[in-house]
Amino acid sequence: MRGRFGVLRTVLAVAGAVASTLAAAAAGTLAASAPATASTLAAAGSSPIGGAQLAGRGVIVNYQPGPVPKLPGIKASAWVIADAGTGQVLAAKNPHGWFRPASTLKVLTAIALIPVLDPDASTVASKQATSVSPNIVGLLAGHAYKISDLFTALLTISANDAAVALTQATGSYARGMAAINAEARHLQAGDTMAVTPNGLDAPGQHTSAYDLALFGRQALTMPAFMKYDQVTSAQFKISKKKSVGLWNQNSLLATYPGALGGKIGWTSAAGATYVGMAERGGHTLVVTLLHCPALTEIAAAKQLLNWGFKVNGKVSPVGTLVGPQPPAAPSPAASPASSRTAAAAQPATRDQAAGSGPSALAAVGFSAMALVAAGLGFAYSRRQRPARPQAAEPDRPRPRAGSDPGARRRP
Repeated sequence: MRGRFGVLRTVLAVAGAVASTLAAAAAGTLAASAPATASTLAAAGSSPIGGAQLAGRGVIVNYQPGPVPKLPGIKASAWVIADAGTGQVLAAKNPHGWFRPASTLKVLTAIALIPVLDPDASTVASKQATSVSPNIVGLLAGHAYKISDLFTALLTISANDAAVALTQATGSYARGMAAINAEARHLQAGDTMAVTPNGLDAPGQHTSAYDLALFGRQALTMPAFMKYDQVTSAQFKISKKKSVGLWNQNSLLATYPGALGGKIGWTSAAGATYVGMAERGGHTLVVTLLHCPALTEIAAAKQLLNWGFKVNGKVSPVGTLVGPQPPAAPSPAASPASSRTAAAAQPATRDQAAGSGPSALAAVGFSAMALVAAGLGFAYSRRQRPARPQAAEPDRPRPRAGSDPGARRRP
Protein backbone atom coordinates (compact mmCIF):
# COMPACT_ATOMS: atom_id res chain seq x y z
CA MET A 1 0.00 0.00 0.00
CA ARG A 2 2.77 2.43 0.90
CA GLY A 3 4.47 1.59 -2.42
CA ARG A 4 1.35 2.48 -4.33
CA PHE A 5 0.96 5.83 -2.64
CA GLY A 6 4.66 6.51 -3.02
CA VAL A 7 4.35 6.07 -6.77
CA LEU A 8 1.22 8.20 -6.76
CA ARG A 9 2.96 11.01 -4.87
CA THR A 10 5.81 10.89 -7.39
CA VAL A 11 3.43 11.05 -10.36
CA LEU A 12 1.51 13.96 -8.91
CA ALA A 13 4.67 15.79 -7.87
CA VAL A 14 6.16 15.52 -11.36
CA ALA A 15 2.87 16.54 -12.95
CA GLY A 16 2.58 19.49 -10.61
CA ALA A 17 6.10 20.65 -11.30
CA VAL A 18 5.71 20.38 -15.05
CA ALA A 19 2.29 22.05 -14.89
CA SER A 20 3.68 24.98 -12.91
CA THR A 21 6.59 25.49 -15.29
CA LEU A 22 4.55 25.23 -18.48
CA ALA A 23 1.65 27.23 -17.09
CA ALA A 24 3.98 30.08 -16.27
CA ALA A 25 5.28 30.09 -19.85
CA ALA A 26 1.83 29.92 -21.43
CA ALA A 27 -0.26 31.87 -18.91
CA GLY A 28 -0.37 35.10 -20.85
CA THR A 29 -1.46 33.53 -24.11
CA LEU A 30 -3.96 31.15 -22.56
CA ALA A 31 -5.53 33.87 -20.45
CA ALA A 32 -6.06 35.94 -23.56
CA SER A 33 -7.25 33.19 -25.89
CA ALA A 34 -9.04 30.52 -23.84
CA PRO A 35 -12.84 30.83 -24.06
CA ALA A 36 -14.81 31.36 -20.88
CA THR A 37 -17.02 28.48 -19.76
CA ALA A 38 -20.72 28.86 -19.08
CA SER A 39 -20.05 28.83 -15.34
CA THR A 40 -17.41 31.55 -15.44
CA LEU A 41 -19.56 33.71 -17.70
CA ALA A 42 -22.55 33.29 -15.40
CA ALA A 43 -20.43 34.28 -12.42
CA ALA A 44 -19.35 37.40 -14.29
CA GLY A 45 -22.94 38.23 -15.25
CA SER A 46 -22.30 37.60 -18.95
CA SER A 47 -24.11 35.40 -21.45
CA PRO A 48 -22.87 31.83 -22.01
CA ILE A 49 -21.28 30.84 -25.28
CA GLY A 50 -23.94 30.91 -27.99
CA GLY A 51 -26.37 33.38 -26.45
CA ALA A 52 -28.19 34.41 -23.26
CA GLN A 53 -31.10 31.97 -23.63
CA LEU A 54 -28.73 29.02 -23.58
CA ALA A 55 -28.13 29.63 -19.87
CA GLY A 56 -31.48 27.99 -19.19
CA ARG A 57 -31.71 24.50 -17.74
CA GLY A 58 -35.18 23.57 -18.92
CA VAL A 59 -36.55 23.24 -22.43
CA ILE A 60 -35.76 26.36 -24.48
CA VAL A 61 -37.76 27.16 -27.65
CA ASN A 62 -39.12 30.30 -29.34
CA TYR A 63 -42.37 29.51 -31.13
CA GLN A 64 -43.59 32.07 -33.65
CA PRO A 65 -47.30 32.92 -34.03
CA GLY A 66 -49.30 30.49 -36.09
CA PRO A 67 -49.47 26.70 -36.36
CA VAL A 68 -46.10 25.30 -35.41
CA PRO A 69 -45.37 21.67 -34.50
CA LYS A 70 -44.71 21.31 -30.80
CA LEU A 71 -41.54 19.76 -29.48
CA PRO A 72 -41.70 16.05 -28.75
CA GLY A 73 -41.25 14.91 -25.17
CA ILE A 74 -37.64 13.77 -24.91
CA LYS A 75 -36.40 11.80 -21.92
CA ALA A 76 -32.87 13.15 -21.66
CA SER A 77 -31.16 15.42 -19.17
CA ALA A 78 -29.80 17.63 -21.94
CA TRP A 79 -30.17 17.97 -25.70
CA VAL A 80 -29.64 20.35 -28.62
CA ILE A 81 -31.12 20.49 -32.12
CA ALA A 82 -29.31 22.93 -34.42
CA ASP A 83 -28.90 23.88 -38.07
CA ALA A 84 -25.32 22.97 -39.00
CA GLY A 85 -25.29 25.36 -41.94
CA THR A 86 -26.48 28.56 -40.26
CA GLY A 87 -25.40 27.61 -36.75
CA GLN A 88 -28.87 28.45 -35.41
CA VAL A 89 -29.88 26.48 -32.31
CA LEU A 90 -33.55 25.67 -32.96
CA ALA A 91 -34.29 24.37 -29.46
CA ALA A 92 -32.43 22.95 -26.50
CA LYS A 93 -32.65 21.60 -22.99
CA ASN A 94 -29.94 22.42 -20.43
CA PRO A 95 -27.48 22.97 -23.31
CA HIS A 96 -24.51 23.99 -21.15
CA GLY A 97 -25.09 21.46 -18.36
CA TRP A 98 -22.06 19.25 -17.65
CA PHE A 99 -22.50 15.51 -18.13
CA ARG A 100 -20.38 12.43 -18.80
CA PRO A 101 -19.88 12.04 -22.56
CA ALA A 102 -19.31 8.27 -22.82
CA SER A 103 -18.26 7.34 -26.37
CA THR A 104 -19.54 10.55 -27.97
CA LEU A 105 -16.18 11.95 -26.84
CA LYS A 106 -14.67 9.91 -29.68
CA VAL A 107 -16.05 12.53 -32.08
CA LEU A 108 -13.73 15.09 -30.46
CA THR A 109 -10.85 12.62 -30.47
CA ALA A 110 -11.33 11.99 -34.19
CA ILE A 111 -11.68 15.62 -35.28
CA ALA A 112 -8.62 16.52 -33.19
CA LEU A 113 -6.35 13.72 -34.43
CA ILE A 114 -7.41 13.23 -38.07
CA PRO A 115 -5.68 16.45 -39.18
CA VAL A 116 -2.38 15.54 -37.49
CA LEU A 117 -2.06 11.80 -38.17
CA ASP A 118 -1.05 10.35 -41.54
CA PRO A 119 -3.80 7.89 -42.54
CA ASP A 120 -1.33 5.76 -44.50
CA ALA A 121 1.17 5.49 -41.63
CA SER A 122 1.15 2.73 -39.03
CA THR A 123 1.55 2.74 -35.27
CA VAL A 124 2.54 -0.11 -32.97
CA ALA A 125 -0.03 -0.92 -30.29
CA SER A 126 1.25 -0.51 -26.75
CA LYS A 127 0.37 -2.54 -23.68
CA GLN A 128 -1.62 0.46 -22.43
CA ALA A 129 -3.78 0.38 -25.56
CA THR A 130 -4.30 -3.39 -25.55
CA SER A 131 -5.27 -3.51 -21.87
CA VAL A 132 -8.30 -1.24 -22.34
CA SER A 133 -11.67 -2.86 -21.66
CA PRO A 134 -14.48 -3.10 -22.68
CA ASN A 135 -15.47 -2.35 -26.28
CA ILE A 136 -12.30 -3.25 -28.13
CA VAL A 137 -11.35 -4.28 -31.63
CA GLY A 138 -8.70 -6.61 -30.19
CA LEU A 139 -5.34 -4.93 -30.80
CA LEU A 140 -2.27 -6.98 -29.92
CA ALA A 141 0.68 -5.38 -28.16
CA GLY A 142 3.69 -5.01 -30.43
CA HIS A 143 1.68 -5.29 -33.67
CA ALA A 144 1.51 -2.42 -36.15
CA TYR A 145 -1.84 -1.06 -37.33
CA LYS A 146 -2.70 1.39 -40.08
CA ILE A 147 -3.96 4.76 -38.82
CA SER A 148 -6.94 4.81 -41.18
CA ASP A 149 -8.01 1.35 -39.99
CA LEU A 150 -7.87 2.52 -36.38
CA PHE A 151 -10.09 5.52 -37.16
CA THR A 152 -12.58 3.21 -38.85
CA ALA A 153 -12.67 0.95 -35.79
CA LEU A 154 -12.98 4.00 -33.53
CA LEU A 155 -16.06 5.40 -35.26
CA THR A 156 -17.85 2.19 -36.27
CA ILE A 157 -17.62 -0.21 -33.32
CA SER A 158 -16.44 2.46 -30.87
CA ALA A 159 -13.15 0.67 -30.23
CA ASN A 160 -11.69 1.97 -26.98
CA ASP A 161 -8.30 0.37 -27.61
CA ALA A 162 -8.10 2.10 -31.01
CA ALA A 163 -8.70 5.45 -29.28
CA VAL A 164 -5.67 4.93 -27.03
CA ALA A 165 -3.48 3.75 -29.94
CA LEU A 166 -4.40 6.81 -32.01
CA THR A 167 -3.72 9.12 -29.08
CA GLN A 168 -0.28 7.59 -28.56
CA ALA A 169 0.43 7.79 -32.31
CA THR A 170 0.93 11.55 -31.86
CA GLY A 171 4.17 10.76 -30.04
CA SER A 172 2.86 10.11 -26.54
CA TYR A 173 -0.40 9.69 -24.66
CA ALA A 174 0.04 13.05 -22.92
CA ARG A 175 0.73 14.80 -26.21
CA GLY A 176 -2.35 13.26 -27.79
CA MET A 177 -4.61 14.23 -24.87
CA ALA A 178 -3.21 17.76 -25.03
CA ALA A 179 -4.14 17.92 -28.72
CA ILE A 180 -7.67 16.69 -27.98
CA ASN A 181 -8.26 19.28 -25.27
CA ALA A 182 -6.62 22.00 -27.36
CA GLU A 183 -9.08 21.23 -30.17
CA ALA A 184 -11.97 21.64 -27.73
CA ARG A 185 -10.64 25.09 -26.82
CA HIS A 186 -10.11 25.88 -30.51
CA LEU A 187 -13.80 25.10 -31.16
CA GLN A 188 -14.79 27.22 -28.12
CA ALA A 189 -16.18 24.13 -26.39
CA GLY A 190 -15.64 25.48 -22.91
CA ASP A 191 -17.81 22.86 -21.17
CA THR A 192 -15.57 19.99 -22.22
CA MET A 193 -12.63 18.39 -20.45
CA ALA A 194 -11.27 15.14 -21.86
CA VAL A 195 -9.42 12.85 -19.47
CA THR A 196 -9.65 9.69 -21.59
CA PRO A 197 -9.67 9.66 -25.42
CA ASN A 198 -12.43 7.06 -25.61
CA GLY A 199 -14.98 8.54 -23.21
CA LEU A 200 -14.71 5.82 -20.57
CA ASP A 201 -15.73 7.44 -17.29
CA ALA A 202 -12.98 9.26 -15.43
CA PRO A 203 -12.93 11.88 -12.66
CA GLY A 204 -13.07 15.42 -14.05
CA GLN A 205 -14.28 14.40 -17.51
CA HIS A 206 -17.37 16.19 -18.81
CA THR A 207 -19.02 17.80 -21.79
CA SER A 208 -22.33 19.48 -22.69
CA ALA A 209 -25.01 19.03 -25.34
CA TYR A 210 -23.92 22.37 -26.80
CA ASP A 211 -20.28 21.31 -27.09
CA LEU A 212 -21.24 18.00 -28.70
CA ALA A 213 -23.13 20.03 -31.31
CA LEU A 214 -19.95 22.01 -31.99
CA PHE A 215 -18.06 18.73 -32.47
CA GLY A 216 -20.72 17.33 -34.79
CA ARG A 217 -20.77 20.51 -36.85
CA GLN A 218 -16.98 20.44 -37.19
CA ALA A 219 -17.06 16.76 -38.18
CA LEU A 220 -19.37 17.61 -41.07
CA THR A 221 -16.64 19.85 -42.55
CA MET A 222 -14.09 17.01 -42.55
CA PRO A 223 -14.39 14.57 -45.48
CA ALA A 224 -12.05 12.07 -43.80
CA PHE A 225 -14.20 11.97 -40.65
CA MET A 226 -17.38 11.45 -42.66
CA LYS A 227 -15.71 8.68 -44.68
CA TYR A 228 -14.74 6.75 -41.56
CA ASP A 229 -18.04 7.49 -39.82
CA GLN A 230 -20.20 6.26 -42.71
CA VAL A 231 -18.57 2.84 -43.07
CA THR A 232 -21.34 0.30 -42.54
CA SER A 233 -19.14 -2.80 -42.39
CA ALA A 234 -15.48 -3.67 -42.85
CA GLN A 235 -12.77 -6.15 -41.91
CA PHE A 236 -10.06 -5.23 -39.42
CA LYS A 237 -6.84 -7.23 -39.57
CA ILE A 238 -5.69 -8.07 -36.05
CA SER A 239 -2.71 -10.18 -37.10
CA LYS A 240 -1.55 -12.15 -40.14
CA LYS A 241 -3.90 -14.97 -39.23
CA LYS A 242 -6.83 -13.15 -37.68
CA SER A 243 -9.35 -10.52 -38.79
CA VAL A 244 -12.54 -9.30 -37.19
CA GLY A 245 -15.65 -7.74 -38.67
CA LEU A 246 -16.59 -4.13 -38.00
CA TRP A 247 -20.18 -2.96 -38.04
CA ASN A 248 -21.49 0.55 -37.56
CA GLN A 249 -23.28 0.95 -34.24
CA ASN A 250 -25.05 4.13 -35.38
CA SER A 251 -28.33 2.62 -36.60
CA LEU A 252 -29.54 6.08 -37.70
CA LEU A 253 -27.54 5.53 -40.91
CA ALA A 254 -29.67 2.54 -41.88
CA THR A 255 -33.05 3.66 -40.55
CA TYR A 256 -33.39 7.42 -41.11
CA PRO A 257 -33.71 8.99 -44.59
CA GLY A 258 -31.03 11.62 -45.03
CA ALA A 259 -28.85 10.39 -42.17
CA LEU A 260 -25.22 11.45 -42.56
CA GLY A 261 -23.47 10.02 -39.52
CA GLY A 262 -23.05 10.25 -35.79
CA LYS A 263 -21.86 8.42 -32.70
CA ILE A 264 -23.59 6.59 -29.88
CA GLY A 265 -22.26 6.21 -26.35
CA TRP A 266 -23.13 4.36 -23.17
CA THR A 267 -21.98 3.71 -19.64
CA SER A 268 -24.32 3.17 -16.69
CA ALA A 269 -23.00 6.40 -15.14
CA ALA A 270 -23.37 8.47 -18.33
CA GLY A 271 -26.53 6.79 -19.55
CA ALA A 272 -27.08 6.75 -23.29
CA THR A 273 -25.45 9.64 -25.17
CA TYR A 274 -25.63 10.56 -28.84
CA VAL A 275 -24.46 12.84 -31.65
CA GLY A 276 -26.32 12.59 -34.97
CA MET A 277 -26.36 14.46 -38.30
CA ALA A 278 -28.92 14.37 -41.12
CA GLU A 279 -29.77 16.35 -44.27
CA ARG A 280 -33.08 17.06 -45.99
CA GLY A 281 -34.17 19.73 -48.44
CA GLY A 282 -30.83 21.48 -48.40
CA HIS A 283 -30.74 21.76 -44.60
CA THR A 284 -28.32 19.81 -42.40
CA LEU A 285 -29.22 19.37 -38.73
CA VAL A 286 -27.13 18.25 -35.77
CA VAL A 287 -28.80 16.62 -32.78
CA THR A 288 -27.11 15.78 -29.47
CA LEU A 289 -28.41 14.05 -26.36
CA LEU A 290 -26.89 13.40 -22.94
CA HIS A 291 -27.98 11.14 -20.09
CA CYS A 292 -30.85 9.33 -21.85
CA PRO A 293 -32.48 6.08 -20.74
CA ALA A 294 -30.79 3.09 -22.33
CA LEU A 295 -32.00 2.09 -25.80
CA THR A 296 -33.84 5.40 -26.39
CA GLU A 297 -31.18 7.66 -27.91
CA ILE A 298 -31.77 6.84 -31.60
CA ALA A 299 -35.56 7.13 -31.31
CA ALA A 300 -35.21 10.44 -29.45
CA ALA A 301 -32.79 11.75 -32.06
CA LYS A 302 -35.22 10.87 -34.86
CA GLN A 303 -38.02 12.74 -33.08
CA LEU A 304 -35.91 15.88 -32.69
CA LEU A 305 -34.66 15.69 -36.27
CA ASN A 306 -38.21 15.29 -37.60
CA TRP A 307 -39.30 18.32 -35.58
CA GLY A 308 -36.29 20.34 -36.69
CA PHE A 309 -36.95 19.73 -40.38
CA LYS A 310 -40.66 20.57 -39.98
CA VAL A 311 -40.13 23.89 -38.17
CA ASN A 312 -37.54 25.32 -40.55
CA GLY A 313 -38.32 29.06 -40.62
CA LYS A 314 -41.19 28.64 -38.14
CA VAL A 315 -39.26 29.15 -34.90
CA SER A 316 -36.83 31.84 -33.83
CA PRO A 317 -33.40 30.51 -32.84
CA VAL A 318 -32.63 30.31 -29.15
CA GLY A 319 -28.91 30.68 -29.70
CA THR A 320 -26.05 30.08 -32.10
CA LEU A 321 -23.33 27.48 -32.55
CA VAL A 322 -20.17 29.58 -32.48
CA GLY A 323 -17.38 29.07 -34.97
CA PRO A 324 -13.82 28.00 -34.20
CA GLN A 325 -11.33 30.54 -32.93
CA PRO A 326 -9.10 32.03 -35.64
CA PRO A 327 -5.87 30.06 -36.22
CA ALA A 328 -2.80 31.24 -34.38
CA ALA A 329 -0.16 33.22 -36.28
CA PRO A 330 2.60 31.03 -37.80
CA SER A 331 5.65 30.56 -35.60
CA PRO A 332 9.00 31.40 -37.27
CA ALA A 333 10.66 28.56 -35.41
CA ALA A 334 8.14 25.95 -36.51
CA SER A 335 9.02 23.51 -39.28
CA PRO A 336 6.89 20.78 -40.89
CA ALA A 337 7.62 17.12 -40.39
CA SER A 338 9.98 15.82 -43.04
CA SER A 339 8.63 12.35 -43.62
CA ARG A 340 5.91 9.87 -42.89
CA THR A 341 6.42 7.34 -40.12
CA ALA A 342 5.75 3.64 -39.88
CA ALA A 343 7.04 2.85 -36.39
CA ALA A 344 5.81 3.42 -32.86
CA ALA A 345 9.06 5.15 -31.97
CA GLN A 346 8.01 8.06 -34.19
CA PRO A 347 4.69 9.91 -34.06
CA ALA A 348 2.45 8.92 -36.99
CA THR A 349 1.76 12.53 -37.92
CA ARG A 350 1.15 14.06 -41.33
CA ASP A 351 2.94 17.19 -42.57
CA GLN A 352 1.16 20.21 -41.10
CA ALA A 353 1.91 23.89 -41.61
CA ALA A 354 2.57 25.83 -38.42
CA GLY A 355 -0.45 27.72 -37.17
CA SER A 356 -3.06 25.59 -38.97
CA GLY A 357 -4.60 24.40 -35.71
CA PRO A 358 -4.73 25.47 -32.04
CA SER A 359 -1.82 27.57 -30.84
CA ALA A 360 1.36 25.93 -29.66
CA LEU A 361 1.14 27.57 -26.26
CA ALA A 362 -2.41 26.32 -25.84
CA ALA A 363 -1.21 22.80 -26.57
CA VAL A 364 1.64 23.24 -24.08
CA GLY A 365 -0.75 24.44 -21.41
CA PHE A 366 -3.05 21.51 -21.93
CA SER A 367 -0.10 19.12 -21.89
CA ALA A 368 0.38 20.22 -18.30
CA MET A 369 -3.31 19.72 -17.60
CA ALA A 370 -3.16 16.27 -19.20
CA LEU A 371 -0.30 15.29 -16.89
CA VAL A 372 -2.24 16.42 -13.83
CA ALA A 373 -5.32 14.57 -15.10
CA ALA A 374 -3.21 11.47 -15.63
CA GLY A 375 -2.02 11.66 -12.04
CA LEU A 376 -5.57 12.03 -10.77
CA GLY A 377 -6.72 9.18 -13.00
CA PHE A 378 -3.90 7.02 -11.60
CA ALA A 379 -5.08 7.79 -8.07
CA TYR A 380 -8.63 6.88 -8.99
CA SER A 381 -7.68 3.65 -10.75
CA ARG A 382 -5.51 2.42 -7.86
CA ARG A 383 -8.58 2.50 -5.65
CA GLN A 384 -10.51 0.19 -7.96
CA ARG A 385 -10.53 -3.54 -8.43
CA PRO A 386 -9.45 -4.79 -11.85
CA ALA A 387 -12.40 -4.92 -14.20
CA ARG A 388 -13.31 -8.20 -15.83
CA PRO A 389 -12.90 -8.15 -19.62
CA GLN A 390 -16.25 -7.64 -21.32
CA ALA A 391 -17.47 -7.81 -24.87
CA ALA A 392 -17.86 -4.66 -26.92
CA GLU A 393 -21.09 -2.82 -26.24
CA PRO A 394 -23.67 -3.46 -28.98
CA ASP A 395 -25.52 -0.87 -31.00
CA ARG A 396 -28.39 -1.01 -28.54
CA PRO A 397 -26.74 -1.69 -25.15
CA ARG A 398 -28.68 -3.73 -22.63
CA PRO A 399 -27.20 -2.90 -19.22
CA ARG A 400 -27.53 -5.29 -16.35
CA ALA A 401 -28.66 -4.00 -13.01
CA GLY A 402 -25.72 -2.47 -11.21
CA SER A 403 -23.35 -2.99 -14.12
CA ASP A 404 -21.13 -0.32 -15.62
CA PRO A 405 -19.36 -1.34 -18.83
CA GLY A 406 -17.57 2.00 -18.96
CA ALA A 407 -16.13 2.20 -15.46
CA ARG A 408 -14.49 -0.12 -12.97
CA ARG A 409 -16.34 -1.32 -9.90
CA ARG A 410 -15.58 0.15 -6.53
CA PRO A 411 -14.50 -2.33 -3.88
